[in-house]
Formats: sequence, C-alpha cells, structure tokens
Amino acid sequence: MAQNRAEPYRNNNEHIADELRWLDGVLGLRVQIVRERLQESPGGQTLYIAHDEVDWLLGDDSRSKSASESGAVQRLRHQLRIFEERTQARAARSIEEGIYLALPDLVQLFALSRLEYRAVLICLAPELDRKYDTLYAYLHDDITRKRPSIGLIVDLVCDDDAERRASHALLTDHSVLFRAEILQKTVDPVSPSGSSGFAQFLGLDPRILAFLLDRSHIDSRLLGLVQMFPPAAAERQIFVDPSIEQRVVRLLERFGTLDPKRLVLHLYGPEGVGRREFALKTCARLGCPLVTLDVKALLQSGPDFERLLRLAFREGLLMRAAIYLQDAQALLGEQAGPQLTLVARTAAEYGWLVFIAGEEPWSRPGVFRDASFYSVALPMPDATRREAAWRRSLSGHPVPESWASELAGQYRLTPGRIEDAVASATLDAAARAESSRLELGDLYRASRRQSRHRLGELAVKIEPRASWEQLILPADQVAQLREICSQVRHQHEVLGEWGFGRTASRSRGISALFSGPPGTGKTLSAEVVAAELQLDLYKVDLSGVVSKYVGETEKNLARIFQEAETSNAILFFDEADALFARRTKVSDAHDRYANIETSYLLQRVEAYEGIAVLATNLRENMDEAFTRRIRFIIEFPFPDELSRRRIWAAHFPDEAPLSPDIDLDYLARELEIAGGGIRNIVLNAAFLTASNGRVIEMDHLMHAARREYEKMGRLWTAGPERVAQSARIKHG
Repeated sequence: MAQNRAEPYRNNNEHIADELRWLDGVLGLRVQIVRERLQESPGGQTLYIAHDEVDWLLGDDSRSKSASESGAVQRLRHQLRIFEERTQARAARSIEEGIYLALPDLVQLFALSRLEYRAVLICLAPELDRKYDTLYAYLHDDITRKRPSIGLIVDLVCDDDAERRASHALLTDHSVLFRAEILQKTVDPVSPSGSSGFAQFLGLDPRILAFLLDRSHIDSRLLGLVQMFPPAAAERQIFVDPSIEQRVVRLLERFGTLDPKRLVLHLYGPEGVGRREFALKTCARLGCPLVTLDVKALLQSGPDFERLLRLAFREGLLMRAAIYLQDAQALLGEQAGPQLTLVARTAAEYGWLVFIAGEEPWSRPGVFRDASFYSVALPMPDATRREAAWRRSLSGHPVPESWASELAGQYRLTPGRIEDAVASATLDAAARAESSRLELGDLYRASRRQSRHRLGELAVKIEPRASWEQLILPADQVAQLREICSQVRHQHEVLGEWGFGRTASRSRGISALFSGPPGTGKTLSAEVVAAELQLDLYKVDLSGVVSKYVGETEKNLARIFQEAETSNAILFFDEADALFARRTKVSDAHDRYANIETSYLLQRVEAYEGIAVLATNLRENMDEAFTRRIRFIIEFPFPDELSRRRIWAAHFPDEAPLSPDIDLDYLARELEIAGGGIRNIVLNAAFLTASNGRVIEMDHLMHAARREYEKMGRLWTAGPERVAQSARIKHG
C-alpha cells in the first residue's frame, strides 16, 4: 500500500539527492557511535595510537558489546529505516512509470546486493560533493585518508555480525564490483605500496560515474576500438533476401522462451554484403543500440586484450546494446585460441545479444557452450538486388537507368563494394580534363578495381587488349564467342526475371571448352571475350595445380574457385586435359585419388557462378561427364590457307618497315603453321631486322620460320631458292 501511495521521482538527479541524504544519515549515525565509544576509550580521538588505548582494545570490552545502544543511536537507526523504505518505494514507483533511475538500473544490470549497491553510493558521494572527503577522513581518524575504505563501507552499511561476515565478498577480486570494474582499488596515501583487507581504499570507475549521472558516451579507454550506433541508424535499405530476415526475426521472437539472456548470431558473407547493416536492422526491430568492437584492433592490444574486451562488453551492458564483433574471423586462427575462449566467457557473462561477423563459415563449434549459437549466411546478392544497390548508389548522378541493370549483370559486387565503385568512378570523372560527367567506362574500371584480386597469387593476369578484328576464325566459332558474351549480359533477365534460375540452380555460371591444336586462337579468344565484357582475365595452368600429394590438388582448386567467386574475373584454365582427363578404372590407390580430384573439379565447375573457360589440345581425352556440364564447346580448327594469309596480314602493324617483296600468299601456302607460330615468326623477324637491317624482308621471315619449325620439332623443307622462285613468280 505504501508503495502505491509513494510519489515518483521527477528525474535521476532527484533520486541520487535522496540517496545522498540517506548517506548523510548513515554518516551521522556512525559519528554518534564513534563519539560514544571514544568517550569510553582512554585514548580518545587522536592521530596516533596511545599505550592506554591499546590496553583498552586488548582488554575486556564485552561491556560495550553487550550494552544496549543509546537512545540517540536508536532514534537515528529508526529514522534511517523509515527514510530508506520511503526512498525505495519512490524508486519503485518511478520505475513503474518509466522514469529512468541510474542506480537501480546498475543494480539490475549487474545483480548487485544491497551491500554492493551501498558501496557504490558511498564511492559516488565524494565525486559529487567534496564534503564527504572530510567526513570519511574524520571516521578514518586520519586527515590524509579521504577516500572510503572497505572497512569504512562495512561499518556504515552492516548492522550485525552476520552482515559483516558476508561483507568479506567485497575483498575478493571475483566480486562483481571489481570484475566489472565498477569500483577500483586506489592508492593508500599513507602506504603507497598498497594496503590489504579492510584497509583497501576504493574509488568509482569514471565510466560508471558518467553512467550514474545519465551521461551517454563511450568509455574513453575504448576509443578506436568501439563505435555506438543508435537504433535510428538502421533506417537504410539493406539488400538481403527477406526470408533470411524473417528467419532471424522468428528466432528472436522465440528466444525469450529458450534463454532470456544470451544469444550469439554468427553473420558471415563476402565483404560489403551488409553484415553490420543486417545487425543494425535487427537491433532496430528490438529498439536497442548496437556497439561494434573491432576484433583485429583488439588483438593488437597485447596484454590489455582481456581488460579491453571486458570493458567493451560492459559498455554494451550499460547502453542496453547488442554487441557486434567486427572481423571476428581473426579469432579463428590457431594463435588466437586463448582470446577466443575469453570472448566466449565474456559473452556468457555480460552478453545479451552478440553478433559475430566474418566472411567464412564458423569453424570452431562448441566454443559458446554457455550461449545459444546460431549461424546466418548472408550470400552475395542476386542480380535483382545488385541492380537495386546500383540504382541507390547512382541516384545522385544523371545517368541512364539501363546502366544499373547492365552493371549488375556484369559484376558480382556486394552493395558495399558497389558504393565504393561509384565513389571511385566519380573521382576518376572529376579528374578528367575534358569532362567530369560520369561515364559507363568509369564505372566499369572502378568495378574491376573493387573486385578482389588475390587470384594473382594463384594465376597469371592477362591484360585483355585483343579485339574482334584480330580474331581469324570461321564465322561459326566467332558467333559462338558472341553468344557467350550475350548470355553473360542477359543472365539477370533469363535467370532472374524469367525464373530460369530456379530450374538451373546448379549451373548459373558460364562454362566453355576451347578445343584445338596449339596456336589456333584459344587464349586470344578468351582475351576478346574479356575485353568485350570488360572483365579481368586470369590464366590458370592446371599442370601446376595438380599435386602428387593426396588432397593438395583439391586444396589448390578450392583456393582458386573461392577467390574467383569474388573476383569478377574470367578463369582461363590452360592445359585443362592435365586434370579434366577421362576418369580411369580404379586399379590402384593413385587411380582412386585421381578420380576423387576429377569428381571434385566436376562439382566446382558446376557450382561456379562466374565464367570458366577450359582450353585443351586434345578434346578426345576429355571426360564425357565434363562435356555434359559445359555450356559451350568451341572447336578451334587448324587454319586453312586463306585463314593463314589473313593471320599473316593481321600480324604486321602499319608502322612496321616491310619490304615490297614480302609474299603473303607464299607464306600462307608453304608454311602450314597456326596463328601462335605466325605471331612468333613475325616478332622474331622484326627483332632480327632491328639488329642487322632496316626493312623486314622475306629472308628475315624465312629465317625466323626455320627457327620456329626447329622449336616445334618439325622438318624444315623451305629454303632460299624457293623464296627467290616465289619472288620471280610474283613479279613476273
């Protein structure tokens, strides 16, 4: 009844003022008790200990213990009990009406006992009013000891021996007051080397002081490690499949019945996919802030790791915020095992909702034993969501609407990288002298820069400078190459808008087999396709990927495909028959493991969503299982005489000094060699001319051709007399 009639506090400051009035009453009671005892003590109050006082302390003092308290002391105790009950009733009423009170909130957050609560109040008082320094020094009987000691706190709060015995919990480092750094042990001015037991002096942590005064700011010790985002920060659109959001929402709705305190959500996906934005939107639904912690920076703190980790999680608790561990995959390394254990322990102690963010699936099951752990994959957005991301990022630029669709189909970029690409392209446009208007080419170049290119560690990057005009191929082969480009450009429309992605879910990428003799234009064709699509081209020599050690080939292939998934590059597998060869019957262990490698590659090619081009000189060695899964198979025939003449003509630049006696018809007719060999002959002849002549003549070309034949192990039948004969025929 009394609680219902109690008047609520208007604000937090009014409540703290009442609590300080209670403390004033407690100090008055303690002063009264001390003075009454001093009257019985032969030494009296002094700054030193007299001989007769020691004798008195060691003598029979049962009289003072058994004697009843004086009337003044009893009246003070009674008044304090009434005041404390009234304060508690007003605080309870305030909380019912939604009025925020920091001290009760601190009690609830850390489950503080009455003794711990009063210890915080006693340490808070001198931070608000310096009069308490003098009062504490008076009760310590020492003008230099102005901070409260554990002994003084026990004397002020404990009314009987049972409470005094329970107060020993304050002395241990395992006390929540010290573990959470709510209170800190301070230096004794008389004994700087340190005091022990009840003589230890205590002070209030600066962040806890700010919290009690209703000041919301991040702990200064966490600057550079922690950021706080209010719920309003989640208003920005995210490009995640709604079914994933709904799954997490259902989990959060049911979580309260499973475990009301701790939930660890592992969010993983490619960089820039929106992991933090997803966490922010989740927090917005819950109406709570999000505190982010940079795990990589924290790991560099060395011996301060545990303390800073605890302070960061305490920050989340004080702010009633979820914790977001950014770049948490850094904890999965072998050397970070102890730190990961500390994270799990701290999350169980202080956590409520903890997000762990990284790029890879979680590989350490069972670490978070004291929490509910749930992993959520945030995959690369499909073309429709990528198009929406491009539209948002390009909204401030006067560009055609079709650009967003074209870029989304061309590049598999996350929303974060799309933003970065637009920003980078805008800078490129601004730096141009002729026009600062954003062009599609700027966005293409910026998109390629945003693609991750760690593929350079596994493959050789080829600059795609070739054009369609340089391709000397039959019309059907050229048409097939153009079909490849067309399918890439229209993937979004066919697989997304037309729904074919549901029926072709296992083969969303483009795979092509280029088959033909060496030098017939397989690599050049891959360059032309890459240039047409404005994608990077990486050449993988599969003969270098295959390893004699069991499992190493699969590891090498896995690294290549994983990097390629986020590279937006064309993978060109040269010498593909080294691994894509026809699977053998199992006759020994080596055959069995070779077939495992082949099966693994089948799976990766089928699951790969980019463009994979496989080149082989011997199609008949290819496994039929591969050819069934390959979208395009293009045969590169050995060039006939007419094609060879076109190839010879195409390899002479306009600036090259050519002799009028050069007979392209003769070269095409007599030298049965593919385009790659023709390129080598022309280039070697040019260098030969540069060293001993001024004009490229037939004898230079024939000399270079003989060298090329010897290199290839072919019989050289042409000679100078045939060159001269050809020249006479040509000039009649």
